[in-house]
Amino acid sequence: MQGKKPSGSSGGGGNGGRSGELQGDEAQRNKKKKKKVSCFSNIKIFLVSECALMLAQGTVGAYLVSVLTTLERRFNLQSADVGVIASSFEIGNLALILFVSYFGARGHRPRLIGCGGIVMALGALLSALPEFLTHQYKYEAGDIRWGARGRDVCAANGSTSNKRPDLELICRNRTSTNMMYLLLIGAQVLLGIGATPVQPLGVSYIDDHVRRKDSSLYIGILFTMLVFGPACGFILGSFCTKIYVDAVFIDTSVLEITPDDPRWIGAWWVGFLLCGALLFFSSLLMFGFPQSLSPHPDPTVESEQAMLPERHYERPKPSNGVLRYPLEADNSTSCFQQLRVIPKVTKHLLSNPVFTCIVLAACMEIAVVAGFAAFLGKYLEQQFNLTTSSANQLLGMTAIPCACLGIFLGGLLVKKLSLSALGAIRMAMLVNLVSTACYVSFLFLGCDTGPVAGVTVPYGNDSAPSVTLDPYSPCNNNCECQTDSFTPVCGADGITYLSACFAGCNSTNLTGCACLTSVPSENATVVPGKCPSPGCQEAFLTFLCVMCVCSMIGAMAQTPSVIILIRLHPSSLDLRGRH
Repeated sequence: MQGKKPSGSSGGGGNGGRSGELQGDEAQRNKKKKKKVSCFSNIKIFLVSECALMLAQGTVGAYLVSVLTTLERRFNLQSADVGVIASSFEIGNLALILFVSYFGARGHRPRLIGCGGIVMALGALLSALPEFLTHQYKYEAGDIRWGARGRDVCAANGSTSNKRPDLELICRNRTSTNMMYLLLIGAQVLLGIGATPVQPLGVSYIDDHVRRKDSSLYIGILFTMLVFGPACGFILGSFCTKIYVDAVFIDTSVLEITPDDPRWIGAWWVGFLLCGALLFFSSLLMFGFPQSLSPHPDPTVESEQAMLPERHYERPKPSNGVLRYPLEADNSTSCFQQLRVIPKVTKHLLSNPVFTCIVLAACMEIAVVAGFAAFLGKYLEQQFNLTTSSANQLLGMTAIPCACLGIFLGGLLVKKLSLSALGAIRMAMLVNLVSTACYVSFLFLGCDTGPVAGVTVPYGNDSAPSVTLDPYSPCNNNCECQTDSFTPVCGADGITYLSACFAGCNSTNLTGCACLTSVPSENATVVPGKCPSPGCQEAFLTFLCVMCVCSMIGAMAQTPSVIILIRLHPSSLDLRGRH
């Protein structure tokens, strides 16, 4: 018996050694496995990935704005038409934002964000498609140039003065334009649909996995990148509009026009292709993140992030405030029953006066900023006589970086001052009041129109009291000029004319302009664009400075407003008596 004991002990030791080796190998494999997934288990890595996607989203949105005037000239669109194109993004976003925000919290948020990014990439690629479905752009040269809306030069004395435009060709071009117009609208709707999950689900995912005191800084960084994207978009637009639209199809060395010529069309489609690629590759990173990261270090502390008090239609929330629905609830609840909950949640949200006021304030702010930003480039072109590329470059290098700085400063102030819900509301109110005053000041900034023949001054600067203001004059009566197209030119006499046709120019090199009677005939020439007004450069610099200050101050309210929304709690709704 005693002899067997050591033998058994030895055998047991051998088995124990083998077992220990197996456990060690398994632990090593688990350790390696953990190392493999640890890259996507860090909230900071998610922040970087989300910032990249929001940067791409902001870039493609601003790029569209930067090429609006180019799209007008390329497809003969009105300002109202391009306004509809710009608004189509919001239409697609608004159609699904409620459902995605509500049901997205129950699903795999990073994957939903990634899917949204891929949809946006598809929308960006579709935005460039009209260039490949329509004919190449050909600017007309020679003594006469017919446009879809009238003649740009006068041909009263030309050999082809009796020629008429090809109405069938104009109709075909108009039909093609309508198709391209609808395609651009559809592409923007697709971009809006894809952007739906990116911001709300990204913000909630970050807020769920960071400490409350760090949340404002993380969200501030996130929205800084969202606004930094437009800076990249405007700079990209400035670069692309300097390239001829069909530069990859023709020899650009034979071109007789430059980017300063009103007939110049830039390569607007290139930016959409680049943005589509950026959106696609930044979206792929989102598919590597888990549905939920590791829990908070202190999960026993009650968070202030609960949006609503518990109701009979809600499931219990964890400390981070996001609704958690167990899988068995998903199996037992039909889709129709889940949809019936949305009106109840919406009603309860709107019954919260703090939430409702913040949403209304955001709507009013967006109503101003969206229209202001969409046509700011065109305003700079028309008001200060800038080229499309120059206007985009100025916007990308001045106003947008100031807005980025404002968003970051807003998040930093909330963190450093440890502002409560009431403090954040006061901060948002203060900066919005100052921002509103800045917007009002724009009404008093700008350049004078200057003398415009037939509009503000008569032709030939005739100051006789009996002379009436009329765009048509004996010098251009036989030119068949049209007033529904505005391609201003500056005459050698310092007067702006509605077009070269109204100046009586009978050649596309803009010479021999019969209406310039106050200068010698050999000097009767015009150049594209309006004549510069006295003091316009100083007014432009003032406008630029005020716009930068307005952008920075207005953007400082972004982070406090978001913090208020995600920190609303039943105990914090009654702000009376709190200091």
